[in-house]
Amino acid sequence: MNDQYINILERIHASYYQLSAAERKVADYVLSQHAQVQFMSITQLADECNVAEATVSRFCRSLALKGFNAFKLEMARHVATANAGLLLDRHTNANTLEGRCMEIGRLSQEAIQQTVEMVNPREIEAAVDLLEKAGKVICIGSGGSMIIASELAHLFSTVCNKFFAVSDSHMQMSAAATMELTDVIVLFSYSGATHNGIAVLELAKARGIPTILITRFPKSPAAQLADVVLRCGSNETPFQFGSVPAKVAQLVLQDMLFQEYFRRNQKECEDNLEKIGIALTGKHL
Repeated sequence: MNDQYINILERIHASYYQLSAAERKVADYVLSQHAQVQFMSITQLADECNVAEATVSRFCRSLALKGFNAFKLEMARHVATANAGLLLDRHTNANTLEGRCMEIGRLSQEAIQQTVEMVNPREIEAAVDLLEKAGKVICIGSGGSMIIASELAHLFSTVCNKFFAVSDSHMQMSAAATMELTDVIVLFSYSGATHNGIAVLELAKARGIPTILITRFPKSPAAQLADVVLRCGSNETPFQFGSVPAKVAQLVLQDMLFQEYFRRNQKECEDNLEKIGIALTGKHL
């Protein structure tokens, strides 16, 4: 078997005494909490182990892996293999279509509940303050997160005309380079660690443009740059690449922003809804 696919925990055990003292702290944590590590950011893992992020990176390279993302993939592979066939044991109804549908619904319900519990009303207020004052709001993301960013722009386009989705990574940078200081950028990034998202936030911060980040990880690199950080619920493994529960959690945050914006600007929003409704009348049977 290719060495790349050797059980990651066995690899840690085999390399343990070649690790530095700080790297052993990471190894000890991973060995005891391996089921949760696949959901963590490098910052979270470093904090839990009381080491620097650079130590986590060295630990990963000591295992002959390219970096932290490769390490998370191996952890996810191990957990998926270890749990293979256990779904029916944990959820007795999962051997029927009805049971599987109920399980899928449960996961989205949990994502919503986690998001509600994580919400900081002051952060929602701060985000809506920025959206109200903005001359223009650019909604961005990468991959599946861009789909959610486009949904935010669409949702707000029903009540005002200043929200725009920008999907191309070059155009996102161009927008950040030319925006007015009264404009706002909203970035969707589950990990808070995508290169392009971080680059846009760095440019925005250097220019003094306000930014809002929607992410799972409040201590991620992007979160260190954003002016307002809103946390979404739902754990996502490295193999899911935009799970439905994670999207549901982000949509819930969108609705919180939208409803608060609508409440504050009810007359203007209602007038715009009526105008749009009249304009679209001919589009329906």
